[in-house]
Amino acid sequence: MKIIQEVAAELFSMFMADARMTLTTLALVAMVAALLRYTSLDPIYAGVLLLLGCILNVVAAAAREKQARSKK
Repeated sequence: MKIIQEVAAELFSMFMADARMTLTTLALVAMVAALLRYTSLDPIYAGVLLLLGCILNVVAAAAREKQARSKK
């Protein structure tokens, strides 16, 4: 039981380490899901949107980290 608690704590800390990236990813997934549900968007385009959004999210997170490290 202790191992499950340790794994859960590690996962939680991993996602909360960069809260902005986590929230942006969740918003992206929700937006694409809404587009799929309420429009006639082809699923392949939804996948492309998710891919591009995730790539942009990682690039933005890396740029923020680089800027934060250069200020130190």
